[in-house]
Amino acid sequence: MNTQFKKGALELCVLSQLKKGDKYGYELTERISQEMELATGTLYLILKRLKDEGRLETYSVESDGRPARKYYHLTEKGSEYHQTLREEWKEFTAAVDRLMDEGEETTEQSEGGNKDDQSGLYAAFKRGFSGLR
Repeated sequence: MNTQFKKGALELCVLSQLKKGDKYGYELTERISQEMELATGTLYLILKRLKDEGRLETYSVESDGRPARKYYHLTEKGSEYHQTLREEWKEFTAAVDRLMDEGEETTEQSEGGNKDDQSGLYAAFKRGFSGLR
């Protein structure tokens, strides 16, 4: 998966997971890693920044014979931020989809349409000039 795509989406993925309930760092990493490849420590940088911005709070929970786990909790500010990012993401992906669909329509039209225009020439070029006379 494209690294730039992930950079823009990881923060929203973290917030979306925490919207469902508190989670500890390793649990978040494991869940998100099921969907996309992550570099070690990537999520912890995002979690630290979100905590520093007041969008997350942390607390520790002791477990039987294991070190305490640090859980992350979405604050009200974090929940509002999640909603804003989610709306922006939906607008962004809808715009990208429209542009991609528009590009596909143009390609389909040029491949079956007028060979005299530039789009038709490009389509003919892609077919190995077989469409030019």
